[in-house]
Amino acid sequence: MKNQILTIIVMAILISCNGPVKRKIVYPVTKKDDVVDSYFGTKVHDPYRWLEDDKSEETSSWVKEQNKVTFGYLETIPYRDEIKSRLEKIWNYEKYTAPHKEGAYIYFSRNNGLQNQFVIYRQKNNEEPEVFLDPNKFSADGTSSLGEMEFSKDGSRVAYSISEGGSDWRKVIAMDAETKEIIGDTLKDIKFSGLSWQANEGFYYSSYDKPKGSELSAKTEHHKLYFHKLGTIQAEDKVVFGSDIVRRYVGGSVTEDGRYLVVSASVSTTGNELYIKDLKKPGNKFTVIVDNFDNDHSVLDNDGSKLFIVTNLNAPDKRVITVDVEEPGVKNWVDLIPETENVLEAAAGSGYIFAHYMIDAISKVKQYDRKGVLIREITLPGIGTASGFTGKRNDKEVYYSFTNYVTPSTIYRLDPGNGNSEIYKKPVVAFNGDDYESEQIFYNSKDGTRIPMIITRRKGIPINGKNPTILYGYGGFDISETPAFSISVAFWLETGGIYAVANIRGGGEYGEKWHLSGTKMNKQNVFDDFIAAGEYLIEKKYTSSDFLAIRGGSNGGLLVGAVMTQRPDLMKVALPAVGVMDMLRYHTFTAGAGWAYDYGTSEESKEMFEYIFKYSPVQNVKAGIKYPATFITTGDHDDRVVPAHSFKFAAQLQEKNAGNDPVLVRIETNAGHGAGTPVSKSIEQYADIFSFTLYNMGIKKLKL
Repeated sequence: MKNQILTIIVMAILISCNGPVKRKIVYPVTKKDDVVDSYFGTKVHDPYRWLEDDKSEETSSWVKEQNKVTFGYLETIPYRDEIKSRLEKIWNYEKYTAPHKEGAYIYFSRNNGLQNQFVIYRQKNNEEPEVFLDPNKFSADGTSSLGEMEFSKDGSRVAYSISEGGSDWRKVIAMDAETKEIIGDTLKDIKFSGLSWQANEGFYYSSYDKPKGSELSAKTEHHKLYFHKLGTIQAEDKVVFGSDIVRRYVGGSVTEDGRYLVVSASVSTTGNELYIKDLKKPGNKFTVIVDNFDNDHSVLDNDGSKLFIVTNLNAPDKRVITVDVEEPGVKNWVDLIPETENVLEAAAGSGYIFAHYMIDAISKVKQYDRKGVLIREITLPGIGTASGFTGKRNDKEVYYSFTNYVTPSTIYRLDPGNGNSEIYKKPVVAFNGDDYESEQIFYNSKDGTRIPMIITRRKGIPINGKNPTILYGYGGFDISETPAFSISVAFWLETGGIYAVANIRGGGEYGEKWHLSGTKMNKQNVFDDFIAAGEYLIEKKYTSSDFLAIRGGSNGGLLVGAVMTQRPDLMKVALPAVGVMDMLRYHTFTAGAGWAYDYGTSEESKEMFEYIFKYSPVQNVKAGIKYPATFITTGDHDDRVVPAHSFKFAAQLQEKNAGNDPVLVRIETNAGHGAGTPVSKSIEQYADIFSFTLYNMGIKKLKL
């Protein structure tokens, strides 16, 4: 490590009466290289470029040194173990997923409480359920997880994918569902893929060619759809789509009746082409339904040659249309469920279409027949988020879940014949939601735009500006933040904390217009919305800057990084997780170029470069500025948002921060972007996040 990592001593100081005595922290000072890039005549220094090499011994040593400092700090927080114990207690309850019928069996997932991964069970008639597949046996430490699982139409075959160490790269195994015997080879090097069977012959999957260099960070661009025939080796798998057309994301699925193969192809996370092939006609070629990337479309279902498509073409809030496969062009589309003023998502089950509308981020569900006739509005248990309503055409019942910030996800069984719902599985949690309340407020952003925010807290707590508060946001990729129960949030509320979620622009809460108003040259709107949310919470005395923490992950990590560099005075604690922090180079890693629809890139124009450069977190850490206490979290196997983003941001902050609040990076080993994280690791991570947050707000004793 000589000439690679030096150390400096941050002198011990005393905080005011608001906080604990600060200890001496020995930060690793990362070596700096003379790397300079030129963008349209502007020279940009990138001294920590070497941290992008995830395979080097230098980077490995740096990670170990940073973790040594971070965990050394955390171990001295007096109530860290108490937080972990309480999280374990709340976490330890039985959890289920909705059942689904495959062949003669009913399948469902269950976690007995603290199992690292959910276990797949099956049940025939009224017999006792049996374990079908236990992902906890994939690896000794629980870091391997189940990804996709798909059965053949008759339920006799199943294919499932496994992620190791949190990676997006998967392997796929095919199995005889009755005997549980593995069929043929294990398929490898599969990424961003669904699984879809063609009868019992084999299945479709998607992947990229293995990248040169590091598979965790090397760029991947040419996605292809393959067909794997059972009993053959992977090397013989045929490319079904993508051999002569380059697309960044390609997915294929077979309709429930086995008649058609539908392919979606795109170059970014928004907008897709749509193709279809009749599998009953050997040698038949793909027919083009949509030949551009201007809008989003998906085939919901079919009745023979009649397709049901969800689209936002000429309908920013989405609609459902029908069209015949023989003439599927856009000019022949006919509205089945027209666009309304509320954002629509649709699901098919039991021969019906369920239209899920989002009204100020709250669910409303309507049931339609296949002629577009409204049958009824589904009576939901309360104000919150409903999801599910999917199933096979002949299913006699449909399942859905309902949740909000104080109600654990409960599964309901719906009789689509009469619209009656009954509880199927209700969890028993060591948390009394009746003691807490959520309120939705609206505030104005910098430009006057009206933004919704849901604030959750214990009933009766004083609104005096002294409540520890976490403000959470995402603001991107048309993703909506809707009310949902979280064990970690439940703990935060128990301590007397306030939890606020701002539905900022860039998300999908109000359709494509809302999304686009937070993309590219409008990205600053997202940060302004979040800053205004913090200012509202302070103005209304829910909290104050001494007790405010901001949190977000992935694109939300970018949000936190940008806001804390633009307004470091606004918050006491910043909690960016797996964030996109180097906006000048994000598109050079893995599938990052696919995010350009939302972000733009530093290379596409001088105007775009200058806009991105102005907010990119890594490039906007300034010397002489006092930054809030910062706890950066990432995983060393994150091949979605590579950890170099977090590494470089941490190095910049540790070098330039003029304040005395700690800047730490917690790097989870053998972990990825978050999906499939074992329960044990999740509990440890949240215990550390909350310990750091409360300790740096000056909280000396927990209120449990």
